[in-house]
Amino acid sequence: MSNQELTVLGQDSDGACCQALAAAPLGEEEAADLAKVFKALGDPVRLRLLSMIASRDGGEVCVCELTPAFDLSQPTISHHLKLLRQAGLVDCERRGTWVYYWVLPAALDRLGSFLRLPQPQGVTA
Repeated sequence: MSNQELTVLGQDSDGACCQALAAAPLGEEEAADLAKVFKALGDPVRLRLLSMIASRDGGEVCVCELTPAFDLSQPTISHHLKLLRQAGLVDCERRGTWVYYWVLPAALDRLGSFLRLPQPQGVTA
C-alpha cells in the first residue's frame, strides 16, 4: 500500500472549512475539490461501502467482511475503496494479511456543513 499524501478537501490554506452552500457561490477550486468527493459518492457501490464502514460497531471493518456483500471481485472492491480513500472519506491500515477501513468523521462533517441550509429566524426543524 502506498503512502499517498491526501489533500483535505473543503479547506482553504488556513485550514478553514468550506462555506455552506447557501452562504456564497463556490469558487472554481473549491467546486473542483468538492466535486471529487461527490463523484466518489456518486457510485452506488462506493456509497454502500461507505455506509457499511460508517455503520460498523467499533468504527472499523475488515475488507474481508465487505467483499462478500457484493457480486464483485475483490480487486474491484479494492478499487472502490481506493477511490473513497483518495476522496478523503475513509482511511485504512494493513494488519497482517487484511486491511481495515474506517470513516473520517471530519470529512463527513464538512460535507454535512456544506449541504446544510441555514434555518430562517423563528423556524424550527
